[in-house]
Amino acid sequence: MQDKEISSLKEQYQEEWDFYFSNVDDIFSSIAVDLGLIKIAPVKTQPNVLWITIKMNDQRTDGLSSSGEFEVLSAIEDILVENIKADFEATHVGRLTANGYRDIYFYVGETTHVEKAISEAMLRFPDYEYEYGTKLDEEWNGFFNFLYPSPWQLQSIQNRRVIDNLEENCDSLIKERPVDHWIYFKSQTDREAYLAKVTEEGFMVISQEFIAEMVDFPYSLHISRIDKVDQSSIDDCVYFLWESAQEHNGDYDGWETSIETN
Repeated sequence: MQDKEISSLKEQYQEEWDFYFSNVDDIFSSIAVDLGLIKIAPVKTQPNVLWITIKMNDQRTDGLSSSGEFEVLSAIEDILVENIKADFEATHVGRLTANGYRDIYFYVGETTHVEKAISEAMLRFPDYEYEYGTKLDEEWNGFFNFLYPSPWQLQSIQNRRVIDNLEENCDSLIKERPVDHWIYFKSQTDREAYLAKVTEEGFMVISQEFIAEMVDFPYSLHISRIDKVDQSSIDDCVYFLWESAQEHNGDYDGWETSIETN
């Protein structure tokens, strides 16, 4: 019965791994997480969180993993995932890399004999120190409140995806160009107040509409400004628009721009 429930849940989502940078206990950190799990978490038959901590041997000065150690760390994670999923029908939810350590996270049903599965995997990597732990977490608070990105972090991930698409199309990101943004509001008053704020920062109105089908946020706004599109610049620009939208009962929907190859 448990296996059928897990299989049914996993048919409802697709893996969507991505990463973002954060500060965990004031330490610069990289977090990778399966964003797709938001559609099915928590899995009631997997109430225990399991984490495995690997001590890196060649970390960067900022505590993250080095390019020279990337392949072996990936191999360790792959084998741990393979062993633990095979023995425990576990869900691999994410990893934290910080301060010279990598923590790999799973949610599992039973935790009996997890040490055996972990130790068998780590036998292939005798040069690496590790430890593990388990904890009851029926509501998957570790996933929702620690691994899963905040709304702004999620928006920054979306920004990077657009930038990655530009680079994949041979855009060097050097050239400034018009960047278009879409925001939706609950009322015309909210939209007008937002517009008054952003036009002071040089944004131009492309269009304003009322879309009855969008019940919660029917007042749309399309604006544009010439900007840089590197990650830092676009994050600064979008954060201003995103935060201002929050202040005016709005929903920042995203941005797009042209591909510039010259």
